[in-house]
Amino acid sequence: MPSPDDQPNARTLTRRARAAFEALEHIVAGLGSAVLALIALMFLLLVAVLILVGVGLLLAPMALRLVHVVADQERARLTRWGPDVISPGPVPARLADALRTRSVRREIAWVGVHTCTGLTLGLVGLTVSLNIIRDGTFPLWWQLIPPSDSTASLGLWTVHDVPGALLVGLMGVGWAIVSLLLFPGMARLQALPGRRLLRPGPEVDLATRVAHLTATRAAALDAHSTELRRIERALHDGTQNRLVAVNVLLGAARRALTRDVADADAALGRAQDAAEDALRELRAVVRSILPPVLADRSLVDALTALAASCPVPCRVDADLPGRYAVSVEATVYFVVAEALTNIAKHSGARRATVLLKRHDDELRLGITDDGRGGADENGGSGLYGMRRRIEAHDGTFALASPAGGPTTLTVSLPCGL
Repeated sequence: MPSPDDQPNARTLTRRARAAFEALEHIVAGLGSAVLALIALMFLLLVAVLILVGVGLLLAPMALRLVHVVADQERARLTRWGPDVISPGPVPARLADALRTRSVRREIAWVGVHTCTGLTLGLVGLTVSLNIIRDGTFPLWWQLIPPSDSTASLGLWTVHDVPGALLVGLMGVGWAIVSLLLFPGMARLQALPGRRLLRPGPEVDLATRVAHLTATRAAALDAHSTELRRIERALHDGTQNRLVAVNVLLGAARRALTRDVADADAALGRAQDAAEDALRELRAVVRSILPPVLADRSLVDALTALAASCPVPCRVDADLPGRYAVSVEATVYFVVAEALTNIAKHSGARRATVLLKRHDDELRLGITDDGRGGADENGGSGLYGMRRRIEAHDGTFALASPAGGPTTLTVSLPCGL
């Protein structure tokens, strides 16, 4: 039986392994953008040579637009992995104006830097990953290849026996340890030129931020109005009708007291039942405003309770330090509750997963199921309301649900800490 001290170590190892896998995905994507940057750089150099001989001026604007397209691809990649990197807009049509534009010059510099660092780090990451697979599985297949090819990944020695093959397998474990230690730093280093050179100037960032805050403020007001209308309907259609029924039954009981005590007692019993129903519906409305479980327990405990009550088997993987703003925790809770309800009603899934973690100053939530897919925000399943609720908190919402599944809902919320 593992000791309590082993559990934090296991969680730390799991966290490092997950970070290494995410970093490897980032590195491989960066390798792809580095290949595109290499193509753009080669074309840019070709145009520069042609300009020197007097025939490349017509191709120069096209080369700068190609650099801008590749840079926008990198901005999109970096945005998926961290803070938004906003595009400064299209390249000016006139060559002189384009070359005077600060963002264009920085994109040209990024193409040169990323071609070197992105390709190098991407190839190193791929090589280490292949070495993990090759050396780690080497003891299983080394006897199936010619003796001259039976070597470790680095080709340091030729394997002739089982101990040598096991030693190569240990090298695979070593490569895995190296990846756990180096991949996150390599991914950050690979992204560094893009985050430094491709971010827009302060005037573009400020204008974009103002527009974004205007939109999210409108979304917040709309979400607030929608929530008030929902509460009003719940009170009007449910609790108010129950209280009217209680009033009617009490009046009937009062009149029956002068005629038949038994009738009065029956009316009072029905009035008591109606009052209990009204209290039950009122509690449900209150819980829908702010679930008491968030105040009494942690967000992780609240999500675990939601998963336990879901008809579809659901696993919650959440590791959150401390507590967060009440509005943020409530938003996460209601998004998970709505998503699990949709999974149970519409997806036909056999299992679901809820992943929640903090990344810098954001809470990142991912909900995945293995159902039939095809979820649509306009299909009346509450997804549009979820998006509005999240955008009201200046968060992001993304849904991927191809036909046949799986469905993945990804949410990022500023945690305010």
